[in-house]
Amino acid sequence: SHLSFIAILTLHNFRNVANEMGVDEDIATDPFLYPWAPDPKYDSPLRKIQHLIFYIPFSFLFALWRVDTLQVAVDSVETKRPDAKNELWFLLAHYFALLTFFPLQVWVPAVFLSGLMSAIIVTPTHQSEEYFEEYQPDWVTAQFRSTRNAVMTNPFSEWLWGGMQYQLEHHLFPSMPRSKYPQLKPILQKFAEENEVPGGYRESGEFEILYMNWDLYRRVAESEPVPGAPYSRGHGQLGAINLGFSPGAGGVGLGKLL
Repeated sequence: SHLSFIAILTLHNFRNVANEMGVDEDIATDPFLYPWAPDPKYDSPLRKIQHLIFYIPFSFLFALWRVDTLQVAVDSVETKRPDAKNELWFLLAHYFALLTFFPLQVWVPAVFLSGLMSAIIVTPTHQSEEYFEEYQPDWVTAQFRSTRNAVMTNPFSEWLWGGMQYQLEHHLFPSMPRSKYPQLKPILQKFAEENEVPGGYRESGEFEILYMNWDLYRRVAESEPVPGAPYSRGHGQLGAINLGFSPGAGGVGLGKLL
């Protein structure tokens, strides 16, 4: 695989801060795509046409993941994480085989096409939902409020989404086999109802949720910049706290935790 185990763990750790502005790197896609109207000093001319060109930055998803995973693997070796050297060697062997047996005109388009397809599937399940300007101490509720599942209407969509239509289940139980997600769904629906989770268990048809994501880009493209809007770049949980951009910067105090 082009993703190391350590990189996958790092990627999932970001979901601990799902849709926290200035923290969650999954929603920090400017200056190419903006999920909310930014402060003028962080704005870009591309925002005005983002709903027309979204497929271009979407296509870079897998390429960026490949760069990130190599960086994580090298950093892990330098910090002497267990088995980091073995993972780096396996990654290098993967790319050696890729570059040796597949011509550029095959694997380069494949990387960008798969990136486009993956981004179209994974971005709508979060970006159309709630964003948080404040620290969210209730992690489970935050996952419900920031996630919308997709309901498949045909066997092809079921195959194409590959389990990512159960995005809430995936983030609450990342180590659970995806074949178990359909059995988990009614349990989470009952949990949301019994605990009066705001918005409940959110889901929409696969085509509706795709439109919702595109319409979000359109509405933000037509909006004016907002002075003082939350910072739109993600730095990860600790990085954002250190830079003062996180809702948790300066500490949250016991009041928010109780």
